[in-house]
Amino acid sequence: MPDQTTPLSPDVSPGPLPETTPARKYVENKPPRGLYVRVFIYVVATHVLLAFMSLLVIIAKTR
Repeated sequence: MPDQTTPLSPDVSPGPLPETTPARKYVENKPPRGLYVRVFIYVVATHVLLAFMSLLVIIAKTR
């Protein structure tokens, strides 16, 4: 049994809820920023891979 006991919370009945505005419908007009970053990385990685493969082909042809 713990040394300290938590005091009982007073019985508070919730009052009437305040008027709330209706929920807005979320519309996304632009893609997330992470999408641009991933596309940029994929494009750069593809170009680097193609350049490396082209270099390998050039080296293989010269031998």
